[in-house]
Amino acid sequence: MSRISILFLIFCLITISLDAKVPTTQKQRLNEGWLFLRSDIGNIWEAVRPADEGAPETVPLWTAVTLPHCFNAEDAVDPDVNYYQGPGWYKTLLDLNNPYVNGRIVLEFEGAGQKTEVYVYTTKVGSHVGGYDEWSVDITDAVSSFMKDEAAVKRFRGKVPLSIRCDNSRDTEIIPSDLSDFNLYGGIYRYLNLIYLPALSLDNVLVKALVDKEGKEGTLQVSMKFYNLLGIKQATGEVVILDPKGKEIIKANYSIKDDRSTCIILDAKGKEFKTEAPFDDRNQLTALLQTINKPILWSPASPNLYTCKTTLRSEAGEITAIEKFGFRHFEFVEHGPFLLNGKRLLLRGTHRHEDHAGVAAAMTAAMIRTEIKMMKDMGVNFLRLGHYQQSRIVFEQCDSLGILVWEEIPWCRGGLGGPAYQEQAKRMLTNMITQHRNHPSVIIWGLGNENDWPNDFPEFDRGKIRAFMKELNDLSHQLDDTRKTAIRRCDFCKDIVDVYSPSIWAGWYRGMITDYKRVSFDEMKKVTHFLHVEWGGDSHARRHTETPYRYLDAIEVGKGADERAGDASLYGGNARASRDGEWTESYICNMIDWHLKEQETMDWLTGAAYWPFKDFSTPVRPENPVPYMNQKGVVERDFTPKESYYVFQSYWIEQPMIRIYGHSWPTRWGKSGELKDIKIYANCTEVELFVNGKSFGVKKRNSADFPAAGLRWEVVFRDGENHVRAVGKKGKETVTDEISFVYQTEEWGTPTQLKISTRPAGDDELWIEAELRDHKGTLCLDARNYFEFQLAGDGKLIDNQGTSTGARKLQAYNGRVQIKVKLNGSKNNVVAVKSEGIETKLIQL
Repeated sequence: MSRISILFLIFCLITISLDAKVPTTQKQRLNEGWLFLRSDIGNIWEAVRPADEGAPETVPLWTAVTLPHCFNAEDAVDPDVNYYQGPGWYKTLLDLNNPYVNGRIVLEFEGAGQKTEVYVYTTKVGSHVGGYDEWSVDITDAVSSFMKDEAAVKRFRGKVPLSIRCDNSRDTEIIPSDLSDFNLYGGIYRYLNLIYLPALSLDNVLVKALVDKEGKEGTLQVSMKFYNLLGIKQATGEVVILDPKGKEIIKANYSIKDDRSTCIILDAKGKEFKTEAPFDDRNQLTALLQTINKPILWSPASPNLYTCKTTLRSEAGEITAIEKFGFRHFEFVEHGPFLLNGKRLLLRGTHRHEDHAGVAAAMTAAMIRTEIKMMKDMGVNFLRLGHYQQSRIVFEQCDSLGILVWEEIPWCRGGLGGPAYQEQAKRMLTNMITQHRNHPSVIIWGLGNENDWPNDFPEFDRGKIRAFMKELNDLSHQLDDTRKTAIRRCDFCKDIVDVYSPSIWAGWYRGMITDYKRVSFDEMKKVTHFLHVEWGGDSHARRHTETPYRYLDAIEVGKGADERAGDASLYGGNARASRDGEWTESYICNMIDWHLKEQETMDWLTGAAYWPFKDFSTPVRPENPVPYMNQKGVVERDFTPKESYYVFQSYWIEQPMIRIYGHSWPTRWGKSGELKDIKIYANCTEVELFVNGKSFGVKKRNSADFPAAGLRWEVVFRDGENHVRAVGKKGKETVTDEISFVYQTEEWGTPTQLKISTRPAGDDELWIEAELRDHKGTLCLDARNYFEFQLAGDGKLIDNQGTSTGARKLQAYNGRVQIKVKLNGSKNNVVAVKSEGIETKLIQL
């Protein structure tokens, strides 16, 4: 049995404050029974006033929704509008039954954007500024007051009316800035919990697990804080520690009586230790030091989690909190690599925005778990959360799957605001650390992103930004001295934080991919601890090319790789792939392949994180191939993997995998008899290629042989249909992959006509595919024209999804686009397909 050094530090704070993350196992998600209004109301009475006798309430029009819910589920990617920024109201009726005598009733918000007010009947009970941290409000007194209003209680049949106003209106005095490259969503877009608490309850449980570099000796510090409005001073309880296999290894009994507190600890062998101490002037008790050795360590390969079960009993009732934690030691070596538990670990990372097709920020627990599992299956062991605190479910998944985390507050772009702005930033940093510090996955607290980006205020004072960054850095270390601080891209603040990431976008915003290693090494030498987060480039899913580097000849090589003002624009400035390239999956796969190849040879590198894992919506990119989408993800907004997902797998995972490039490339092109490349991404030792049933030989994988680690062949396709099969071997295991495609040898001219076809897409649904063809009817495979779909009839276009197959306006991928239609049981639907300069085509469904 593993042994742990335990330091139990019991903080007993008799307080009237309530931490945001309420530590109890007794929670009820308030998902159902909500009405929503996307506008403001005149006053709170409009939300609760009675309708005329026997008549439904019709004005204003409220619609039924479930939580989590986001105002901007679809309009964030609607090509024809700016997304809605303003107030929205939610209302429901609570059926309350508090089991505790004199107990408290608490609403716990896991996240709501961006400013929120809470009302019980007509009484405002709380408010919060900040769209991403957790917060709570005690509604007990307001509920009691409402229950005394007999007429109101009768009208609502004993239920309690709850109304919530969310507001994501533009406001430069809150963070993040509206200049940020992501939407500032509105709504109750994370879970809202109803909690019943005894009058004396746990307010916060902190588990601080430390271990030395060799993993020989660990210390565990458990802190408790109480929520005690009635001033109860007699209680008992216990703290139980379970090892990763669920075996009880420590049990601490404690008691509180008047102004003294006693703590009794039983170790794994049943030996008893006892301490007794008075409260100090802060009602704080420090008790017991015990030493046991060799904890079971947490790592990405073995994410071992201990359990701390804390119980509190008093005359008010009983409450239990369960916290997971882990022991791990990490170190950023000066000008060197990252060490975990004394051994080098190359951080193989990506980024996450809380954003998904059809729901925007309102991702369910199942969606979040799917996304984090896809990251782990890609080989990710590090995740930067951009650019704000995210759902607790993310951390639970990272803890259990073994993914290290950089989490940051949303001080992003725009400069520095006034006192309220700065107070919000400090409050959100405090909340972030307080709420998520128990998670072993978290190693970095991020203090800001791109804080060198001006324009929200007339003044842009670097000195003031530095002073405030220093203030945040000091606060972070005061709140948690076990983790590092970091920022990305604010060069004049890089000396303040522990870890710095400069802007390096080799091959996208500046320079070529071959600049990556040299620039990274130069930047590493400028700071004590270097970590490269954000690299990559946009790819329009399903768009491929036979010539990935076409149009890139004018790009300067050897000058730099940072992103500068205007580089993200599609107009003006220096030659660059982001402006001059074709946004193909072909180019991006080569870019990723090159970076991963180079990272394997950089023995000083702590790690790097690709930006981002999934395409996400943004208000600052209306002219992208899918309007209002940042398309740098390796999966689409609906979890559909792009080809690049498998490039990462070929470098990062151990389980045998193989992927022929081009699963979403239905038609390749060239001259008859011309040699064409076939690339295979695999982690196999060797791969054999078959084309149309004929073997083209076996090749061995060599990551230094770019591209595709040497797993590439030149072959001649036959005109028309071709079939490709690959067989890979890794040890005793064999994996296979195969694709089919058409090889087009006919040359095409300017697109002059549209061809429309349909095919079944499931029950009551059809796929509509539109193709651009020249005057001879030949498919124009390099066409990038915009398409627009419209529907008349009883059906519905499945659009505003922000994907290559879920947008009514988008650019072609190799002369094609497609979208799905929900028929709604009707045969009376007509779809119009438009492309500028070409006659509109209609099709009856």
